[in-house]
Amino acid sequence: MSITKKVNINKVVISNGETIAYREREGGSKNILLIHGNMTSSKHWDLIMEQLDERYKLYALDLRGFGESSYNRPIQSIKDFSDDVKMFVDEMNLRNFSIIGWSTGGAVGMQYVADYPGSCEKLVLLASASTRGYPFYGTGEDGMPDPDHRIQSYKEITEDKGKTIAVQTAYDSSNRDFLRAMWNALIYTKKQPSAEKYEEYIDDMLTQRNLAEVYHALNTFNISNQCNGLSTGTNQAKDIHVPVLVLRGDRDLVISESMTNEIVEDLGERASFVELIDCGHSPLVDDVEQLSELLSEFLN
Repeated sequence: MSITKKVNINKVVISNGETIAYREREGGSKNILLIHGNMTSSKHWDLIMEQLDERYKLYALDLRGFGESSYNRPIQSIKDFSDDVKMFVDEMNLRNFSIIGWSTGGAVGMQYVADYPGSCEKLVLLASASTRGYPFYGTGEDGMPDPDHRIQSYKEITEDKGKTIAVQTAYDSSNRDFLRAMWNALIYTKKQPSAEKYEEYIDDMLTQRNLAEVYHALNTFNISNQCNGLSTGTNQAKDIHVPVLVLRGDRDLVISESMTNEIVEDLGERASFVELIDCGHSPLVDDVEQLSELLSEFLN
């Protein structure tokens, strides 16, 4: 059942001088903070904001460099994003809330909960990057990712033709056909948004101003207790004490099963895993009803 409550788009200046845009849907006393992934913004939460029970008051922010948020200072790490979230939470005086983090937003949510205990009550990791990051592999001579060549530096990432340069060029030239083909191959492998909504999502993708920085932040992120092949873990996964629901679609081509297993292993008994049936990397489009039912069950 879709919710007809109005969604307002607002902006707030946080203490580091950045302006954070956010969508707010009125609801009951249960607050939920939605953190989007790479190549998206709060816009991509629209279907779940229509679907989730009206007992929830929803806040979906645009991370720095996405959507309508500012990008005055480049980010260097996932922690830069999570610190922005903390400043947003403080500025909005949010209390007693849960976090749902999708993809890159899952890493941001984990870093936030590890760094700032006591404010977030529950954490949902939806198709999330691992506690050990998301590896960035260089491009081989065949044009495909080379699993034997994990890129080591931000400079190398900016120079990678197969991924960074290709996507950034599509952004710079507003190449909508490239972005649509990319998402059809990796994200919307079965079900696509309506034609009108798809165009809105592509408009949203084109707002991103930090592509290479996000790739680098994901490549170096590691809150586990072991080396991920590039960086030594901070061992902060042990500092996540809230209940965590880990969700991954059985057809996800972006987040591998092994990445999800790493999360469950590193969080231990705090985490419970549920597989989303017949879903890819965007259960928000593939099966928003299945997703909302699982979220409501956990968040209640």
